[in-house]
Amino acid sequence: MISATTSVPLIAVNALASAIWVGGLVAIFVVARAASRTLEPAQRVEFFRALGRSYGIVGTVALLVALITGAVLLDGHPWDGLMVATTAVAGALLVATAAGMAQARAMTRLRRRAVAQVGGESLDPQVRRGALLAATLRACIGALTLALVVLGAALVG
Repeated sequence: MISATTSVPLIAVNALASAIWVGGLVAIFVVARAASRTLEPAQRVEFFRALGRSYGIVGTVALLVALITGAVLLDGHPWDGLMVATTAVAGALLVATAAGMAQARAMTRLRRRAVAQVGGESLDPQVRRGALLAATLRACIGALTLALVVLGAALVG
């Protein structure tokens, strides 16, 4: 069991890491909408490539720190249905995030090809399918994040 002396700093680190993760998701949504309306396609591809590389590191570290500190804080909690559900959602969030990162890299490559393409077969159908998959993955990551926040609150409440 974690002592009060140890739990206070862990709770602070967990709250900060969680805030960075959730805030980053919201910020990316806002930035994506603005960039889609204001940047030309080639600029947009490069912007999101740079954003993804930067936030990929920050977001991944924040998510891992939040999950690890959460697990440490819950050490000793009984493995009831709520704990199992929380663990399953955390695992699903990790998988969805990894899939989202891989899909984003693939979309960057595809969009670069589409921007550079002159003549030949259009890549538009592939780009549209990829964009739909990206939106679906982002929605899953958002829903899983929200579910994890609610489950975590229920665990400590």
